[in-house]
Amino acid sequence: MISSIWGRFSALGLLIALVTLILDQASKYWVLYQFWPTHGCDPFEKTGLFQCRVEILSFMDFTMAWNTGISYGLLANNGDLGRWLLIGFSVLAIIGFCVWLAKAEGRLLALSIGLIVGGAMGNVIDRVFYEAVADFVSLHGFGYYWYIFNVADVAIVAGALGLLYEMVIVPTK
Repeated sequence: MISSIWGRFSALGLLIALVTLILDQASKYWVLYQFWPTHGCDPFEKTGLFQCRVEILSFMDFTMAWNTGISYGLLANNGDLGRWLLIGFSVLAIIGFCVWLAKAEGRLLALSIGLIVGGAMGNVIDRVFYEAVADFVSLHGFGYYWYIFNVADVAIVAGALGLLYEMVIVPTK
């Protein structure tokens, strides 16, 4: 029974998840309560996508965006039912990844799952307390604005790339 919820690399994966969660929430706290107020912007005013923008580098801005959907705003919703469905789905995914973590047989897999779990937890916290996910880093170039994201999103993408590497590149036993 215990082996189904705790494995050899569970501690590593959960430590990575905790560090990811802390970094994500600390960065969001700083942006929402320190950075934007000192730049004359109310980040909680949800009237427009680009109401707050500060250039950081020639290809990167801090741009406040509240995402009510998932990646790239897919499945965006403006109601409580949709928000709670996304929260419920995310919690089930987190549980599923933790079960997978208990069966992980390598550090890269545990690290990847930990990044995904920590990132998902950070975005769930946003949905619970702010009703949307706080995104604030905007990459752009050549007149195109691509993706507005946060630390949790970076962790989830890095974790997914790690899983992909594990599944495609690493030889099976």
